[in-house]
Amino acid sequence: MLIKLEVLEKIKSGEITLQFRRWRRRTVKPGGTLKTKVGVLQIGDITPITADEVTEADAKRAGFRDVSDFLKWLDTMKPGELDRIEVSYKGESA
Repeated sequence: MLIKLEVLEKIKSGEITLQFRRWRRRTVKPGGTLKTKVGVLQIGDITPITADEVTEADAKRAGFRDVSDFLKWLDTMKPGELDRIEVSYKGESA
């Protein structure tokens, strides 16, 4: 799961606690971790979702201004299944 540095910094600070990903094959699993440039992320619940189910609160938790902003971003992504992924900062890389 590739995440831009700007987003990683916001996850580290707690400003972003949710990510959305579209993929053919999931590359993270609930309860797992992900090593990144800013440290280790904890992966929480992963929920399959449709774009119509994304709420304003979800969009804001993922760093978007609103659902419309999220949908614009989603239109730039490759086709695949959409997941709602809880994320948090676990700590520095070992």
